[in-house]
Amino acid sequence: MAILEAKGLTVDIPTEDGTVHAVRNVSFSIRPGSLFGIAGESGSGKSVLTQAVMGLLPNADIGGEVWFEGRNLIGLPQEEMRRLRGGRIGMIFQDPLSSLHPFYTIGAQIAEVLHAHEKISPADARERVVEMLGKVGIPSPAERYDDYPHQFSGGMRQRVMIAMALILKPALIIADEPTTALDVTVQAQIVALLDAMRRDFGTTVILITHDLGLLSSVADDVMVMYAGHRLEYGRAADVFRAPAHPYTAGLLRSTPASYRPGTELAPVSGRPPSLLATPTGCIFAPRCAEALPRCSSEPPPLRRFSDDVESLCWLEDGASAARPAAAAAVAAKAIKPELVAEVEDVRLTYHVGSFFGPKRALDVLKGINLTIGRGETVGLVGESGCGKSTLARIVAGLVPATSGHVRVLGRDMSTLDARQWRDMRREVQLVFQDPFGSLNPRRRVGAIIGDPFRLHGLASGEERREKVRHLMERVGLNPEHYNRFPAEFSGGQRQRIGIARALALNPALIICDEPVSALDVSIQAQVLNLLRELQRDLGLTYLFISHDLSVVRHVCDRIAVMQGGRIVEMETAERLFADPQHDYTKTLLSASKTLPAFEEGGRRSLIETRVAS
Repeated sequence: MAILEAKGLTVDIPTEDGTVHAVRNVSFSIRPGSLFGIAGESGSGKSVLTQAVMGLLPNADIGGEVWFEGRNLIGLPQEEMRRLRGGRIGMIFQDPLSSLHPFYTIGAQIAEVLHAHEKISPADARERVVEMLGKVGIPSPAERYDDYPHQFSGGMRQRVMIAMALILKPALIIADEPTTALDVTVQAQIVALLDAMRRDFGTTVILITHDLGLLSSVADDVMVMYAGHRLEYGRAADVFRAPAHPYTAGLLRSTPASYRPGTELAPVSGRPPSLLATPTGCIFAPRCAEALPRCSSEPPPLRRFSDDVESLCWLEDGASAARPAAAAAVAAKAIKPELVAEVEDVRLTYHVGSFFGPKRALDVLKGINLTIGRGETVGLVGESGCGKSTLARIVAGLVPATSGHVRVLGRDMSTLDARQWRDMRREVQLVFQDPFGSLNPRRRVGAIIGDPFRLHGLASGEERREKVRHLMERVGLNPEHYNRFPAEFSGGQRQRIGIARALALNPALIICDEPVSALDVSIQAQVLNLLRELQRDLGLTYLFISHDLSVVRHVCDRIAVMQGGRIVEMETAERLFADPQHDYTKTLLSASKTLPAFEEGGRRSLIETRVAS
């Protein structure tokens, strides 16, 4: 018997532009004690679906049925829904820092959940909270009870959110992108913790994520959503090994977790459709490489295969039979011996402490040695706090080193005067992690990309506009969108804007600081392929920082592994993954998730076709 079952769930959200059809006729069933994965690009309806289940969309028009413990949650009175939320259904949100109140201690916030649902004394509530903090792996839980959210790391804050969701021992937990912003080792810890809580408490977990490698390693069943539709549904092992729908196959091909040496990623072409319109045929047809003539005009049927995988598609033999061949191999790159950047015994020490009390020395970087050759991509990997971004800021000249030398194009950065510094800044540019936060929302894109020309007095007037339009076209943006604002672009397009700005002055070195961590896998693939294409065409040199090892493996020639302010291992990408030497590198690699290989050939057969209602 299912613990949660949806039948024909539909969610329409009224807006000023019209009705957004966020979820359309979605049905699924979740087995007790299982981990149910929901995958898909941003805007596919994953979070809206679970918010509808939780009763968190008061202004939406919700149709269909959602059965939980014998009750239909759709139309349930708010008072009953409030008792279910937290009590029987818990929620873990993507960003724990914004979900926790900064003015209250973490113990008080978890205890508030108990007081809202039970009559319990403060002493008993504290005892239960401390016990739960210990179970989710918070060290010294009695002492940490009175700490504030900012005193915890990202992984520890996520453990606090899990403790809050579990404190009432709910039957169902919905985890909405709980590991997106976390290091790979912390991701593994959080997933292992969810799995342990599932076994210890018998809790069922719904995991929403765009990390397909992670999902393939932990999910029992999976549902793939696109533009509010359920396109594929079945056992996770079967879906990931041989996807039945072209969209699922496209997502798998576009993720770096399905790495094949020497190949480009194959992103899903095009963009998701508007949810304001009602399609006459298959919603995915405009982006589908396997689309048939009838796909654009006739709604696809629901097909069930011999392994019980269901696909909303006209293809009778599934996507695996129509899968394109692997992308063409990338030509081997000859790395020139000329050094663009050289880091020699760089150390950085901060002196921290209270304003009136004694200060202590904090060593952030402890003797870093690194070289970057022209045309090369060097990756920096490691957990948060290891010094990756700090080292990048020193190389970019934004933070002075305590000791050591940084040379760019043979010039020692510490010996430059103000005028020389201004010239040197043309040679080192950055692409930031958050494409929206790094763009001024009040300025037009053309002005943002043209700023380097203006600040260095290199072009003005119509010449500058022509250069900017050329850059936009170079990175795959429409030059006609010169006068648009950043908010009018998608996440992937905004990252292209940041790349165009970095390219403007033809720099010797571009530092990419987590440039794709916030993007969907299909958009991520487009940006990674763009960076490689630009490098081949323009001879660019990258310092690439990431916590995603599959991304680093795909784009980097050499990889430096950082731990505690030191580089503990430096090797070519393939050799590092094939034969890691340092124990910390082995730990990172063991925590990294890869996708199973596609199964080629006719493994599944069609056993049922029915018209999708």
